[in-house]
Amino acid sequence: MTNEELDSPAIIFLSPDLRILSWSAAAARLYGYPAQDAIGLHISALGLNPSAVSRGGDLGVLDQRKQDGSIIAVEVSCTAMEGESTGVCVVARLPRSKCSNEHAGKESDVQFRMLVQGVTDYAVYLLSSSGRVVTWNPGAERIKGYKQQEIVGQHFSRFYEPEDVARWAPAKALGTAAEQGRFETEGWRVRQDGSRFWASVVIDAIRDVSGALTGFAKITRDISERRATRQALEDARHALVQAQKIEAIGKLTGGVAHDFNNVLQILRGNLELLVPRLVGDAPASRRLATAIEAVDRGAKLASQLLAFGRRQPLRPDVVNLGRLLRNMDSLLRGALNETIKLETVVTGGLWNTCVDVSQLENVILNLAINARDAMPDGGKLTLELSNAMLDDLYVASQLDVQPGQYVLLAVTDTGVGMSKNVMEKAFEPFFTTKPEGVGTGLGLSSAHGFVKQSGGHIKIYSEVGEGTTIKIYLPRAMGAETEPTRLTEAKVQGGTETILVVEDDPQVQSTAVEILTELGYRVLKADDAEGALTILRSGLPIDLLFTDVVMPGKIRSPELARQAQRLLPKLQVLFTSGYTQNAIVHGGRVDAGVELLVKPYGRGDLARKVRHMLNRNIAGSVAAGPAPTVMGKRVLVVEDLEDSLEVTCELLEALGNTCRGVRTAEEALTRLHDEKFDLLFTDLQLPGMSGIDLARRTRELWPCMRVVVSSGDAIPPEIVAEVGIGVLRKPVSMEMLRTVVEN
Repeated sequence: MTNEELDSPAIIFLSPDLRILSWSAAAARLYGYPAQDAIGLHISALGLNPSAVSRGGDLGVLDQRKQDGSIIAVEVSCTAMEGESTGVCVVARLPRSKCSNEHAGKESDVQFRMLVQGVTDYAVYLLSSSGRVVTWNPGAERIKGYKQQEIVGQHFSRFYEPEDVARWAPAKALGTAAEQGRFETEGWRVRQDGSRFWASVVIDAIRDVSGALTGFAKITRDISERRATRQALEDARHALVQAQKIEAIGKLTGGVAHDFNNVLQILRGNLELLVPRLVGDAPASRRLATAIEAVDRGAKLASQLLAFGRRQPLRPDVVNLGRLLRNMDSLLRGALNETIKLETVVTGGLWNTCVDVSQLENVILNLAINARDAMPDGGKLTLELSNAMLDDLYVASQLDVQPGQYVLLAVTDTGVGMSKNVMEKAFEPFFTTKPEGVGTGLGLSSAHGFVKQSGGHIKIYSEVGEGTTIKIYLPRAMGAETEPTRLTEAKVQGGTETILVVEDDPQVQSTAVEILTELGYRVLKADDAEGALTILRSGLPIDLLFTDVVMPGKIRSPELARQAQRLLPKLQVLFTSGYTQNAIVHGGRVDAGVELLVKPYGRGDLARKVRHMLNRNIAGSVAAGPAPTVMGKRVLVVEDLEDSLEVTCELLEALGNTCRGVRTAEEALTRLHDEKFDLLFTDLQLPGMSGIDLARRTRELWPCMRVVVSSGDAIPPEIVAEVGIGVLRKPVSMEMLRTVVEN
């Protein structure tokens, strides 16, 4: 064996659990283990102390065990590796004379420099004891942007941001490393071009044999991408917690809203029945008016909670928001004081959107009032409408937002602004910065719920002392603008028609019956759907069915309405509820053709709504309600999701059809062989045979049968083009089903 071979150090790489990963030829010569025997051994097999190896540094001359069991003296040093290749590098050699050591030291220094110069993913360089750059590797040049000749001799503080330098962060880092041996941190650092990156920094103190500090070794990694991933995960976790909170409060709200609104309904109805009895008694009338106002405030509170929980029964119309803002101008100016200037900016060519107009008007008014309160000394409120596009890059960082075309409403004030902490809580229910007793803390939270329920997106931008901008994005509607249906505040009128009231709460029922009786109507009553059907089958002439949505018993209110209109085709149906669940509201929207009076309603609200509906019969209109057309088709529905199957069948039956529901294409083919159907309505994605294969098979066997395929995803063009197969994009509304069956 040559002197050169004896002098060559053994290089051993260890895994994090100190097992041998790499075994050099010099290691094989020194310890006697061939590579195939050494790989996988724990470092303790060589006689090294695992704790000492983990700590790293020069371990000195130690007794080591060779493969044949003999003991040799070996000089050992260890270096921990970081980054993707974590573990320990062990360098071992036979002890030498001082002259040999100097020679070996020079060779080791050359090897170390070659190793450092080969690293490009880390900035590895030495600092003098005062913090000036002594060496510079290619990784440092790549990460920080400086060439070696530009940076050597410069103080390393130039990599820090000015505010960090001002608070002595570089000096404190060197002080900690000098005192404790090592300093580790993460933070923003600055490249030569001025750009920032998030760095992981390790500074180790370097000392000579006497223990005197000679400088520092510094390793810097650019972990901006890792930090961004970490931040994205944290944002997603926060968004999930927020979504779970909204869902929990929404369920709680829905659970109590029905009973709470029933209580308010009893209060309001009875208070209004007292109004005519107290004419001439001014003090009593004032107290009565105050009590009714309190009921209205309670109703508004319940409505805001439902809005926050995204459980409002919305009635969207295709509208142009520019026209809506112009119509609100006088209302908004009345809500502001004379020290606030109002400006409205509408971009030309503004798209239409589909939204519940009355609810949006409430949101805009609440935002204007919030802006007014944020500008106690006056200022400017700007309402701006424009077209906007939310792309994939933007929505990737948002929760529950779809990319696409939107109409943007930006509400900007020049008020006191919000801190970051306030912005994070602004959409939470009952959170408010207003004095105690001023407001409910539900304005922004209900606006958030309404926008989300409408398929939109809402965002706050604010700085303390600079004002606030709230941006509301509502999905673009491709249809033509329609005129929203509004009941005018006409004089309350009664009539002589017959009304059947179906309500399980005795007090609510009694109040409704008394109000309608006072208005001149002939009123019948029932406690549940079964009782109502008994009355309807008696042959008595009934003009309007007034029924609560949520009732006990096997027959649900939509089924009651369907059967009632089969018995009396011209019967008008008016639903009422304080919380509709999913009976007549799907996708957050009241089903097409359904008339709903939300509890708690006033005497005037009930009178106008009833009169409005009964006037249709007088004018010879077709009766309105959830089943205005009796179609009588036999429909086979194929859907593997039980809830979706139940809803689709319920909607089709509400339109007067007979439905059979199955979960697979194979079951559908069996049904088609055994029974006669007019229409096959199938989901595209099914277990086993797909919906499109079922549709094609059905067309082959029964060429005259109509077939419709539905899907929540985009339907491939080749399916759309197939003759005899219709397509529908989910979610499917009652109106869409009506069109499919009729055509």
